[in-house]
Amino acid sequence: MMNKISQGKYAMTYTHLLFDLDHTLLDFDRAEDLALTYLLEEAGVASRDLKVYKDHYIPMNRSMWEDLNHGLITKPELLRTRFSRLFEHFGQEVDGSHLAGRYQHFLSQQGQELPQAHAFLSNVKDRGHKIYAATNGVSYIQRGRLQASSILPFFDDIFISDEVGAHKPSTDFFEKIADQVNDFHPDSALMIGDSLTADIQGGNNAGIDSIWFNPKCLVNETPAIPTYQVKNYQEILTILSK
Repeated sequence: MMNKISQGKYAMTYTHLLFDLDHTLLDFDRAEDLALTYLLEEAGVASRDLKVYKDHYIPMNRSMWEDLNHGLITKPELLRTRFSRLFEHFGQEVDGSHLAGRYQHFLSQQGQELPQAHAFLSNVKDRGHKIYAATNGVSYIQRGRLQASSILPFFDDIFISDEVGAHKPSTDFFEKIADQVNDFHPDSALMIGDSLTADIQGGNNAGIDSIWFNPKCLVNETPAIPTYQVKNYQEILTILSK
């Protein structure tokens, strides 16, 4: 059930919609799994060992991105060291920077979308909303994945942390969007994403209403306060119809 969590402008007309990509519109889990398979196989990991490598990498990588959101690590450090840390765990020394480049190549080719994402964005576009991608990530990866997907034409513009020069939840990220988008105002903007620490906290920091896209019905254990919580696209459309 759609849940209005905090007081807010329920009747507000949201003209500018800022969408996170991964886990919100694009299926990062499928993309990551395929990219890791290609990378690990190229690096000589036996097929029987792929799962154990992935099972260690995925939570480690997620934790490193959370550290980035909290300012505990830099993005270059994250990208440079995550694969050397992975292989070090299994007693191997590798060139982390080289593997990072190969992984980025494989990931940039993955355009898998979440179910109904295309139809949902088509509906939103038909309603007259301006649609923007607002994503943390590596520029050529995110642009490559959008290019490989079917949803690229729906976006009026794309804002990627690498290009913006700041990342969510920093207010600088949203201020730079506001500087580049005509008629942008926080009161008529809406940040939509799955990450409490990046998307929702970013909306809080920037004074922008937010939708926590939470299909798994996770419990919020962070200080971030979403304006709305939804579990599917239809509930987002209901909010936009108010």
